[in-house]
Amino acid sequence: MITKSKILLFLLLSFIGGVFARSFFEISGNYYFVLLIFSLVLFFLFYKNKLATLVAFILLAFFVGYFVTNKKIDNANNLVYLGMNFDGKVIVQKSTQSFFGQNVVVGLQEENIYLLLQAPQYPQYTYGDILQLNCTLNAIENKDASFDYRMYMAKEGVLYQCEKGKIEKVEKNAGSWIYAKIISAKKSFEDKIVKVIPMPEGALAIGLLFGGNAGLSKEIQKDFSITGMTHIVAVSGYNVTIVAEYLILLGIFLGLWRPQAIWFAIGGIVLFVVMAGLPASAVRAGVMSTVLLWAMKNGRLASSQNAIIFTGSAMLLLNPLLLRWDVGFQLSFLATLGIVATSSFWEKNFIKKNKVFGISEIIALSLSAQFFVLPIIVYNFKIVSLISLLANVLILPIIPLSMLIVFLVVIFGFIFTPLAIVFGWLSFCLLFYEIKTIQLLASFSWSSVSIAKIEVWWIVFYYIILAMLIMHINKSANQNQEKE
Repeated sequence: MITKSKILLFLLLSFIGGVFARSFFEISGNYYFVLLIFSLVLFFLFYKNKLATLVAFILLAFFVGYFVTNKKIDNANNLVYLGMNFDGKVIVQKSTQSFFGQNVVVGLQEENIYLLLQAPQYPQYTYGDILQLNCTLNAIENKDASFDYRMYMAKEGVLYQCEKGKIEKVEKNAGSWIYAKIISAKKSFEDKIVKVIPMPEGALAIGLLFGGNAGLSKEIQKDFSITGMTHIVAVSGYNVTIVAEYLILLGIFLGLWRPQAIWFAIGGIVLFVVMAGLPASAVRAGVMSTVLLWAMKNGRLASSQNAIIFTGSAMLLLNPLLLRWDVGFQLSFLATLGIVATSSFWEKNFIKKNKVFGISEIIALSLSAQFFVLPIIVYNFKIVSLISLLANVLILPIIPLSMLIVFLVVIFGFIFTPLAIVFGWLSFCLLFYEIKTIQLLASFSWSSVSIAKIEVWWIVFYYIILAMLIMHINKSANQNQEKE
């Protein structure tokens, strides 16, 4: 008998399958509409047959996934304002540094349209600035054939760019007061860090606490990629889950019961995401990790795949472009799902038998996450790290301590500078160790393998085999429990 939870799982996976099919393959829409008609005919002719009804709804969910994705892609391709001259006021949503100056995302005040401005280094623009803009609306260009920058921006709702527009700042502090204060606080926190922690350790400290690796040199960024350690400076579901694990341990150490410690960890994740400046990637990672903690609190970690998949499906329903053009979403979703799907296996066969200062949990989390994200890393970054597990074991256990001490640097930077300097030197020692260890591991000629190209079908095949393996392991575990 098919349970309700399995029916929900089939529907969610079918919806995700529809999003995946439209995102990666150019298939005529006529085939999808034939599928829609077939599902409706199947339902109305055999609605009394439970199996036929289930199949009809599964096919319908697949069509819905296709439909919402196709609509978003059409909006990104049909640029109705292309070539038009814009002359009016816009409000700055985000500004990031680039090699030529600033990438500034602005929103039109009259309509829900976002533009990309490539502006000089000065004057610097910040969230909430009102600009008088005069430019021609062009399509966003892909400057590198290996990276679809146009669709990457489209997933954030940015469809046009102004390369040589006339820009004049006419007002400031016009955005959300709360969000402006969060951005300002983040900037102040970063300033406190770089005052007492030299580079590149200071850049790593900022990356650990707020996400991002822009302050690290290209060579160090490459070493992080070779060793599979980029995730420690990316606010991904994997990274946030590691933070949550240690927040739970900290809560228990402080005398909280486990359910209370989980609430403590959820509060810590909210603070972590806010301190990161509430970027979309951090919010998505925070949501995934919160769902995971909720499952742990209710004692349903091993059976909470539906909750993770439902959360991912809800995000895709709101923005289906995330599935292909947001690597952060892919890593967050799959890493969290991997931890949940394999938790009972690791708990029974490894963690309980090898409790060594929390290292067994780190190894289990690392293996689970890496098995699930490996094809995504290969597809997007064209590299496989052969030394990633060792790097994670050597570095991950001290990451939470590093983050805690860096956080204390920030706090005492506001209230007592001498103590901030003391914590700055303590954090420097840990950060120095982390960077040097990564550089050493990356220096081995065999530490990684470059892969020129991987086809999407190989990724699909990999996950089918992985799903079958996990189903077999869980089935065997259930049979052993019944015998006992």
